[in-house]
Amino acid sequence: MAPLTPGSGPASVPVRTAAVRTTKEVVEFRVIPFKKRTVTDDSLPKGEKSVRTAGVDGTRRLTYRVTYVNGVQTDKRLIGQEVAKEPRTQVTVVGTKVDEPTQSGGCDPNYSGCVPIASDVDCAGGSGNGPEYVQGPIRVIGTDIYRLDADHDGIACE
Repeated sequence: MAPLTPGSGPASVPVRTAAVRTTKEVVEFRVIPFKKRTVTDDSLPKGEKSVRTAGVDGTRRLTYRVTYVNGVQTDKRLIGQEVAKEPRTQVTVVGTKVDEPTQSGGCDPNYSGCVPIASDVDCAGGSGNGPEYVQGPIRVIGTDIYRLDADHDGIACE
């Protein structure tokens, strides 16, 4: 038998193999970002902020059918989706309460009970023009700076 030399032997024929096609289902999860909402609260001081409800991201489950030919991905189709976990909205509270400044700053120590400290105090039901009024009788224990004791007997607004 003679040795084979290039081109003298049987011709090589490429062997054709069948393409291997496979599919499988793949599940992916995506984040659903939480939303933010701001509400006002008149029991909190103006401008104060606090988170009433913390926001939590949700999750969406996506199912795909993925096709491979000879191990190489050739197609990916969404075949189903569902919300696996609902997001929770973050609620932030902003205070709107405005403290009114106290005009009196307390009670005048010249009188028993509480006669407010103001530019003028008059007896309620009398002819005075205020801006503050007090209901009597009230004992004068110091100087009658608002002239509430008209008869100077130590008892005002009687």
